[in-house]
Amino acid sequence: MSVVTSFQDDDSPEERSRRIFLARATVAIGGAIGLFLTVPLAGSLVPESIVTGDSGKGVWADVSPTEFLQLKSASTDPVKINFNFEYADGYFPPADDDQFVWEIALNPESESKFKAERPELFTTGAAAVSYPVINMGFVVFSSVCPHLGCRVNWFSDKKEFICPCHGSKYTFEGKKTYGPAPRGLDPLPLREKDGNAQITWIQYKGSQPDRVIVAYS
Repeated sequence: MSVVTSFQDDDSPEERSRRIFLARATVAIGGAIGLFLTVPLAGSLVPESIVTGDSGKGVWADVSPTEFLQLKSASTDPVKINFNFEYADGYFPPADDDQFVWEIALNPESESKFKAERPELFTTGAAAVSYPVINMGFVVFSSVCPHLGCRVNWFSDKKEFICPCHGSKYTFEGKKTYGPAPRGLDPLPLREKDGNAQITWIQYKGSQPDRVIVAYS
């Protein structure tokens, strides 16, 4: 007749050491596998423009000839420029995006004033930009308020940009004079190509004094 006995755990020091080693090895292997999977998955969720972005990235959108002529004739007030570009980033399908910017025209006198009012744009600090701020005698401002992302508007009677959400105010040169915004208006890249003016849309991180690029168009 066979005799069935219950399992007797060997609680010797050697057995306890073996179990501790196996448990730690399992945790270490599982952690390595998790890290191996997490890095590429997390990377796939980050827009490509953040990973590889520099001043040469982004889509150049044409300014219409009519609006460019309007800009050339401007002197005392900024000109609102509407433009459209095809946005494609990461794994999202291409999609049309409509934006608007504010452009100001500068003569030698107003250019000197602009540089005096916005010195942070022409330094090597965290608030500077890596592309020319002034091009062809013009400056392009993002319409996005650096506070929480509302769109600023120009008020000719007050001679200032005003955010309709929280009341931040900016001069003609984009310098912040009032409100919770942590910095002045963000300039955008402008260039001339084949006789056309072109703009690149850049999304900057809000609510901080430094200019941190979130994504290019």
